[in-house]
Amino acid sequence: MSRSVRRTALGLLGADRRASRLAGPAESCCPCGSGRTLVTCCLPCLDGEAAPTAEALMRSRYTAFALGDEDYLFRTWHPRTRPSGPYGDPATTWTGLTIEETAGGDEDEPDGAEAVVAFMARYRLAGADGVLGPEQVMRERSRFLRRAGRWLYVEAL
Repeated sequence: MSRSVRRTALGLLGADRRASRLAGPAESCCPCGSGRTLVTCCLPCLDGEAAPTAEALMRSRYTAFALGDEDYLFRTWHPRTRPSGPYGDPATTWTGLTIEETAGGDEDEPDGAEAVVAFMARYRLAGADGVLGPEQVMRERSRFLRRAGRWLYVEAL
């Protein structure tokens, strides 16, 4: 099934949502909270480059959730644990990411290596009236696996 057919069939418009959100200046801060610009931080990963570390993959996946890039979330989720989409919720506005701990996940790790990244993500949900509710917090310890030279998200621990 082609990407466009899969997106249409599943109602996944990630690339379209991402493109509309990237309409701002290229110098805008990356949603992942790294302090770098989107263009020099997570955008290369969203555009197909391999994330060099497990933490970089975690940050780029957060950015994909923030920008609604369902295709990237699909591509970076290990096929053994990946649920059917959609992965994000258009009513969710992601407001911040804090990496709390990283174990393993370096650039030079061999295939089969595992890593854990603990993070805190902040978000707000829109009600039926479209008004954003109060900020909420999600904490997770995520497991990553290196496969074919790429880090993949496996599961929440």
